[in-house]
This record gives sequence, C-alpha cells and structure tokens, in this order.
Amino acid sequence: MTPLNITEDKISTFVLIGIPGMEHVHIWISIPICLIYIISALGNSTILIIIKTEPSLHEPMYYFLSMLAFSDLCLSFSSLPTMLRIFLFNAPGISVDACITQEFFIHTFTAMESSVLVIMSFDRFIAIRNPLRYSSILTNVRVMQIGLGFAIRCFLFILPFPITLKRLRYCKENLLSYSYCLHQDIMRLACSDNRVNIIYGFFIAILSMLDFSVIVMSYVLILKTVLGIASHQERLKALNTCVSHICAVLIFYMPIISLSIVHRFAKHGSTLIRILIANIFLLVPPLMNPIVYCVKTRQIREKVLGKLGLRKT
Repeated sequence: MTPLNITEDKISTFVLIGIPGMEHVHIWISIPICLIYIISALGNSTILIIIKTEPSLHEPMYYFLSMLAFSDLCLSFSSLPTMLRIFLFNAPGISVDACITQEFFIHTFTAMESSVLVIMSFDRFIAIRNPLRYSSILTNVRVMQIGLGFAIRCFLFILPFPITLKRLRYCKENLLSYSYCLHQDIMRLACSDNRVNIIYGFFIAILSMLDFSVIVMSYVLILKTVLGIASHQERLKALNTCVSHICAVLIFYMPIISLSIVHRFAKHGSTLIRILIANIFLLVPPLMNPIVYCVKTRQIREKVLGKLGLRKT
C-alpha cells in the first residue's frame, strides 16, 4: 500500500482584528487614531529639530531625549500601516512576510525605547550624584557610543524573531489578536514546532523586565542621594529634574504591565479591554512623551514657544 499523501494548505495571509463588535464605526475610530499619529509625528519631529538646531541644547540630557523622540517616531510609523488599513480602509488582511517585518520593527523600537529610558535613568543619577563631574563623565563621544551600543544590542536581540518565525509553517488559523503584528501572536498560529520561539520570547521578556528593574534601582539610588541633601529647596530642585523621565517611564511601562496582568489573571475577561490596552501601548507613549517634556522641561518649552513666536519677551 502506498502511504496517503496528506498535505496542509499553507496560509499566506493573516487577518488583523480591529475592535470586535465595533466594525461598523471603524471609520469614526480612525479619526482620533489619525490625529494621534499626526500629533505624535509633529511633536517628536519638533523635539528632534529643536535639539539639532539649538546649540544650547547640545548636552547629554537632550541627546538622550532626542533618542527617545526618534524611538517614538519609528514606533509610530511601525504600527501606522496596519492601523490605518483596518480602521480607515477596512482592510484587515496582511501577508505573512509583511506581518513578520512589522513585528520586527515594532519589537526593535519598543526595545530601543526601553533601553533609552534605562540610559536616561543613569543620566539623571549621574547629574544628581556628581553634578560637577557630569559633563566630564558623559561627554558627547561617550553619549554617542552609549546610544549606538544600545541600538546595536536591540537590533541583534530582536533579529532572531523574524528569522525563527519565517521558519514556521502556518496552516490552521490566521486571525491575529491585535491591530498590528507581535511575535507571540504570530507564533501562536504556527502548526509546526515553535518551542525555540517560546524560549527565546521568554528570554526577551526577562530582558525587558530587567530594564525596568534597573530603572527602579536607579531611582532608589537617586532618592537615597536626594535625601542626603541638606537643603529642602535643593532636594525639590533635584527631584524636579526627574519628573519628566518618571512620567515617560510610567507612560511606557504601565500598559505593558497591565497587559501582562490581563493575560495572566484575566484570560477569560473582556477581549475589548485587552485590545484597548494593546493599542494604548503603541499609541500613547509617542503622543504623550513630547507633551510631557515640553510642559516639564523649561528649555524645551521656551525653544518651542520661541519657534512658534509665542514666547513672552
């Protein structure tokens, strides 16, 4: 007897989900989403241009801020194509290769933003702990080396994601859980052995939590240093320099932590809440970071108002 030749159809297209049950109003939902993308692009581009063109802002703190703005800008553009296709054009289909490519860029720039937040926490610690040696410790060359080193780290750590996903076979389900492509979501649809993806994805998740732990540790040391300052006014001044960064950390990590809690403890809870948190994770940080830094950082605020002709003389 000849063995039966059973073949499985290989999926070539994934289907992204918008907001379940609200498909009839996707066109209206696209309006605030488009506004968020426009404001995010304008805000982060403005910060990059101002830091580049203003010699007084050529300092480590603002170089790191420009790295954060660049990461936010790239993160926005990474999720933009599928979000607009779903909500504006009602086209949820995406090829496997395009989905894997988007997944790579989203994870890369998410990791880069996390890395920049870690660098900025060290920057604030050095500025408060050794203010007189700040400029000599963080020279322009050293800042460039740190930024380039972390960027290469992110690229190399995320590169295995698309390579391993490309090796998998997709032949059963093709419905993804969000409005954009993520590694764990694509991996879930594979009908071949994906143990390597699971193990490596867990490793990257640990690295992400390590970044957050380093930031927390930095602020413990900052708080310890601030409490050692005799003058109450100097304490407040030192802590005030950290407010913008603390807001950026909370804006970035709170959706990630919330989504993890929902996945872990509310697996059978509302799908709508999980999707909204996932969308907030990519939409809100690029929108809010420029606003926070313009409001809380006097130098940035004055330069922006000056460019707009609104600064008081």
